[in-house]
Amino acid sequence: MDIRRTVEAVWRRESAHLVAALTRLVHDVGLAEDLAQEAFAAALRQWPDEGIPDNPAAWLMTVGRRRAVDLIRREQARSDRYAQMATEAHIAMDASDTTGLTAPLPEPGADTPDDDTLALVFIACHPVLSRESRAALTLRMVAGLSTEEIARAFLVPPATIGQRISRAKRTLAEAHVPFALPSDAELPARLAAVLEVVYLLFTEGYAATSGESWVRRDLAEEAMRLGRRLTAWLPKEPEVHGLVALMELQASRFAARVGPDGEPILLADQDRSRWDRTLIAHGLAALNRATRLGRPLGPYTLQAAIAAVHARAPSFADTDWEAIAALYEALAQVAPSPVVELNRAVALLHADGAAAALEALDAIADDPRMRRYHLYGAVRADVLTRLGRHAEAAQVLEQAAELAPTERERTLLRQRALAAAQRA
Repeated sequence: MDIRRTVEAVWRRESAHLVAALTRLVHDVGLAEDLAQEAFAAALRQWPDEGIPDNPAAWLMTVGRRRAVDLIRREQARSDRYAQMATEAHIAMDASDTTGLTAPLPEPGADTPDDDTLALVFIACHPVLSRESRAALTLRMVAGLSTEEIARAFLVPPATIGQRISRAKRTLAEAHVPFALPSDAELPARLAAVLEVVYLLFTEGYAATSGESWVRRDLAEEAMRLGRRLTAWLPKEPEVHGLVALMELQASRFAARVGPDGEPILLADQDRSRWDRTLIAHGLAALNRATRLGRPLGPYTLQAAIAAVHARAPSFADTDWEAIAALYEALAQVAPSPVVELNRAVALLHADGAAAALEALDAIADDPRMRRYHLYGAVRADVLTRLGRHAEAAQVLEQAAELAPTERERTLLRQRALAAAQRA
């Protein structure tokens, strides 16, 4: 058995809970993650000789808590020494204040918030951090993603993400951000960042940016769990319902997105009888709740509306592409980005033809994010193929394959490139 792979799998599943519990103990999210990392390093050292424990999560929690207690005791001893020195020197100061250092260790589930993981998300999305740092730090601590995976999600170099995460931890420590859910007054300003991070977590599971598997359901399911928790906690926030609707409608396609050998299956080729009708029903109900609240549609609700058009279509050919193009036009006004424009180009391809789609693609061709995004090349090649420009399509697909984050996608793009070259 590959111990490292086992430890990494446990890290993916348990890191958020471990970091949250340790944050509650040491009151420092950066330090808590360091302690969690030490626990996993101990597992890598000990499990090959001692075997994998019956309850790996409990083992890791025990090691992490012990290391936290050792740290607390060292801090307590240092405070005691300083107090003794102050007394002896008759210094008028209270150097023995060690609030929080001698408190009993919290038992799992005892005297904790409704969801420690959700509280951890709000801490990582605190206003003292930049938008980019909030998302990167939360994906690191809640999803357990590597720096490289987060960099691909943001379409930026790994070094940039590493700096953001380190700076974010330091900022949170220096600002003494408490481990607590936000107050009602703070909530509106902080909710948008949380929703962004939850959706980034979902998309990493929906279309993995690394590894052998194109789909990582564990990440997507964790994001959906957090989203549902948010709807129970904030039932009058339409964008929370919109995000849940979007995730559930997209997740309904999981069984149809991957073939028997793990190869990706694109939307046009999916067997829609394998789409999860229960998730579709739940997603449509969540979308209905979002729209019934009577507020202007936000970006997640608009994207959910697009997903709903796909979900209602009995086949790819029966899709109402004009409705999708109109919804993407509205989304571009609410949340402009080159990725939105890329998706709008796909809708235009089916609604208005290849020439209209190519014009939309040309408008974002010089955006540096698109130059690093393999799906831009995949879409552009499809448009070029429909225009009969097969040699250009083959070249674009080869370039896209070099940018693709997973081996499955690289293989698919190279196969398409070969087919285009043979038609040139």
